Amino acid sequence: MSDTLSARNKAAQLRLMAFDVDGVLTDGSLFFTPNGDEIKAFSSLDGHGLKMLAQAGIELAIITGRRSRMVELRAANLGITHLFQGVEDKRAVMRALREQLGISRDASGYMGDDVVDLPILLDCGFAATVGDGHRFVREHVDFVASAGGGRGAVRELSDFILSAQGKLDAMLQSYLTQ
Repeated sequence: MSDTLSARNKAAQLRLMAFDVDGVLTDGSLFFTPNGDEIKAFSSLDGHGLKMLAQAGIELAIITGRRSRMVELRAANLGITHLFQGVEDKRAVMRALREQLGISRDASGYMGDDVVDLPILLDCGFAATVGDGHRFVREHVDFVASAGGGRGAVRELSDFILSAQGKLDAMLQSYLTQ
């Protein structure tokens, strides 16, 4: 893991931040109804952190290996238009998205939780994981949240990025003057 100053410097450059779903935006549990419908639980703290990143001008994306109607609904609820589900090669999707948006590798980041995320994590300028991410992943990223997936880790990361970009304090202060 990089030192905190290096991680802050990398986070300060971000213009695109992408996220895995299971284990990052959720705690990784998979619930199925008797009809086979999938149910996922998302953190409202994480959701507001994502909205704050978007307000700060950072493009958001979800790049995940699974497909779920619940993820479509959550992305729509948060205004995330860059949604890629059922992805086998997350790194290729990220590269194509960066090219489409005209964003450099160094200005892109990804938050994943398991070893299958390492190719995309290592292909971004900033890599992050959740507190309960796989041990090997935690050893190879710039930022490790103290919170677990679906339990505030994304909000913790959002605050870190906004702080590194010098935007967090003003955004938080705006809630005191409303």
